[in-house]
Amino acid sequence: MALVAHGYDRTTVDVDILLTAEGLAAVHRELEGLGYVPPFAGSKNLRDTATGVRVEFLVTGSFPGDGKAKPIAFPDPADVGVAIGGIRYVGLPTLIELKLASGTAAHRLKDLADVQELIRAVSLPREFGEQLNPYVRDKFYELWDGAASGPKDE
Repeated sequence: MALVAHGYDRTTVDVDILLTAEGLAAVHRELEGLGYVPPFAGSKNLRDTATGVRVEFLVTGSFPGDGKAKPIAFPDPADVGVAIGGIRYVGLPTLIELKLASGTAAHRLKDLADVQELIRAVSLPREFGEQLNPYVRDKFYELWDGAASGPKDE
């Protein structure tokens, strides 16, 4: 949803929500059994029983992609949220950092493609990379260069 809010229209089959450990506990306390169920016992995630949509929770302090420690972890949503159309989303620099860090896992290459498509969709300047964490900055430049050298959409 944040990709769409920031300008790249991509359909997805789940909803990712960034929250703190306390927020995760509150969500389960308030929603579990009221139209939302865990997909399996002990799961931190939920599924909407009416629509079947998976709601996946990204918890502050855990690591994107493979879950292994790296210089980028999921931040506190209070520190990175921006309002777009009255809804709070992860801000664009944070979204890109998280996608790039997640894309370090071999099974998460779609996250790298998302960044490249977002670069194209909103015409991000190459200098945008200067505000990113050094851990992902070179990958941003690589994807930016690839986007810039590719054919232009008509």
